[in-house]
Amino acid sequence: MAGGAEEVLAGGNVAASVVRIGATVRKPAIPATAGIEAVLDHLARVGFESAPRTLGRDGRGRHVVEYVPGTLADTLPPFTMSELRRLGKVVRELHEAMASFRPPAEVAWDVVIPDPTGGRLICHNDLAPWNLVIDGDRWVFIDWDGAGPGSAPWDLGYVAHGFVPFRADGDPATDAPRLRALVDGYGLDSEERRAFPALIEAHTRGMYDLLRRGSQTGQEPWARLYAEGHGDHWGPTADYIKAHHKSWIAALQ
Repeated sequence: MAGGAEEVLAGGNVAASVVRIGATVRKPAIPATAGIEAVLDHLARVGFESAPRTLGRDGRGRHVVEYVPGTLADTLPPFTMSELRRLGKVVRELHEAMASFRPPAEVAWDVVIPDPTGGRLICHNDLAPWNLVIDGDRWVFIDWDGAGPGSAPWDLGYVAHGFVPFRADGDPATDAPRLRALVDGYGLDSEERRAFPALIEAHTRGMYDLLRRGSQTGQEPWARLYAEGHGDHWGPTADYIKAHHKSWIAALQ
C-alpha cells in the first residue's frame, strides 16, 4: 500500500473507522485503549505470538497496531480435530501469559458480557472465528477492544461456541467429540470439565440477552445486530446447548 493511503477495513461492530495504512491498523482510541495497549505490550514481552503488536498512537490519537495478513477463520471450513486441539492450546497459552499481567491503575475496561463468577484474569472476551487471522502457521487473535476481567473457563466457553461450532440445529454426535478436542487441547481438569458446559450455555445466552436489551434500549451496535436477526441464532443455540447438557458432560469425562 503506497504512502499513507488509508484502506477502510470491513468487519467489527464496536470500533468505528478502522483503517489499514501499510503494515499497520489504526482505530479510534476508546476509554479502554490504555488497558488494551498494556495487555498487548505484556503479551509481546512474554513472547506470546498469537496477538498483534501494539505500536502506540498516531498523530490523530488513533491506536496503531500491527496489521496481520492472512485469512479470517470464519471464512474457512470448520476446524479439524487437530486444529481444535491446537486452538485449545493457544488459548491456554494466552491465559497462562496473562496470569502475570498487572493492569495499569484506573484502567477502564469495556466488557460487554461480564463473567458471573467474578473472575479477575484479564481475558480477550471475544475469541471467535471472526477475530482469528490465520497466516500460514501463525494464528493471531485480533480486536482486543472487549478485553477485561473474567475467568479462563468463561473465556474458553465463548471459544467453544464459535469453533465447535454450536448451532441450534446441531447434532451432539458431531459436536460432542469436537468439544472434547478443544477441551483436551486446553487441558481443563476434571472439576472444570464438569462445570464447563454450563458456562458455555451461560455465555451464549448472555450474548442473546445483550442483543435483546439493545433492541429495547436502542444501544448500538446491539440494537442493529438484533434487528438483523442475530438474536435468532444466539437464543436458540443457548437452548440447544442446555438441552444436551448430559451429552457434553459425558464427552468431557
